[in-house]
Amino acid sequence: MHARPAPAIVLSPAVSLPAGERELRIDLFRGLALWLIFIDHMSPDLLTWFTIRSYGFSDAAEIFIFISGYTAAFVYGRIMREAGFVIASARILRRAWQIYVANVFLFTIFFAEIVYAARSFNNPLYSDEMGVNDFLKHPNVAIVQALLLRFRLLNMDVLPLYVLLMFFLPWILRLMQWRADVTLALSVGLYGLAWKYDLYLTSYPNGFWAFNPFFWQLLFVFGAWCALGGARRMSRLILSPVTQWIAIGYLLAAFSVTMTWYFPQLGFLMPRRLEQWIYPISKTDLDVLRFAHFLALAAIAVRLVPPGWPGLKSPWLRPLILCGQHSLEIFCLGVFLAFVGYFILIESSAGLGLHFLAAFFGVLIMTAVAWLNTWYKRSDRESRSRTREFGGNADIVGGG
Repeated sequence: MHARPAPAIVLSPAVSLPAGERELRIDLFRGLALWLIFIDHMSPDLLTWFTIRSYGFSDAAEIFIFISGYTAAFVYGRIMREAGFVIASARILRRAWQIYVANVFLFTIFFAEIVYAARSFNNPLYSDEMGVNDFLKHPNVAIVQALLLRFRLLNMDVLPLYVLLMFFLPWILRLMQWRADVTLALSVGLYGLAWKYDLYLTSYPNGFWAFNPFFWQLLFVFGAWCALGGARRMSRLILSPVTQWIAIGYLLAAFSVTMTWYFPQLGFLMPRRLEQWIYPISKTDLDVLRFAHFLALAAIAVRLVPPGWPGLKSPWLRPLILCGQHSLEIFCLGVFLAFVGYFILIESSAGLGLHFLAAFFGVLIMTAVAWLNTWYKRSDRESRSRTREFGGNADIVGGG
């Protein structure tokens, strides 16, 4: 008697939604990540005291990459189940191409913005800090390297990582259709190999990627795993009182450590052996402590914002949700606006009040553009619907 082969796993999404309905919690937290990234880039020395960056090991980058993996798997995993690997892969690669084009477009506009500010105000700080000088030394080589994702301006590091992760998403989803847990284990294995053998991608003219994809892929794959049933299977564990208290305890410990970075008089909180064990806490290589900090934040967030939470319908949270629904456009706009705000604050030697004002108007512009995009898409859908209806009526009349 021959043993039957193990059946392939049919992955189901982490949440069951009616066709065409969005998971607003994902949009909410992605919008929050976009706002936090904008504020951290615009006012890295002052307003970061009002973001999560200054109170723990992780920041908005972890939220953005995790949700990117979650959303991509949620959307394209369904397409792969219904239409097959080839069609899903084609759509994923088209999305990767859109992100790549957005990266090139943003690079061009951002570069022009920085050069204009540096030359108009005779302040080399902007070109030095943002990496423009390396481009101007050998522009013919640098532009090719930029197209190859090896040369980037400051604050643009997330998009090349996103392009690369989306490029490999078809094979990640295919592996998850076979064995989801094995796929996650392989991702953990790659993370371990990268740590042991110091794997990284180089950048131009020297150095390496600010977000090492050999490490950050773990967060993206974990997001995909959660979207395709992992979160549902872990829900009881995540919501258990023990897990919640562990998460709270870890967040308080991380808060205590980060406070010693800003207030040296609190150094007694950090035993020398503990310092030697945990430092450096690398963002480039997604240190385990950063990953654990994100997991603790996520566990608390899931408890505070459950599915169907009434607050998701609140008009006060609508701006965040709108921005989260147009993440690529709003991220690019946020990078552009962050430099505008940074430039204004530096040139005016602004105090706290002007920092808040710049952040407010930046967020307002991002929200307005997100609302405009939503209005355009709704208008296009209604226009197409009316066109189909008119065409159908014309067929009926013509065929009568």
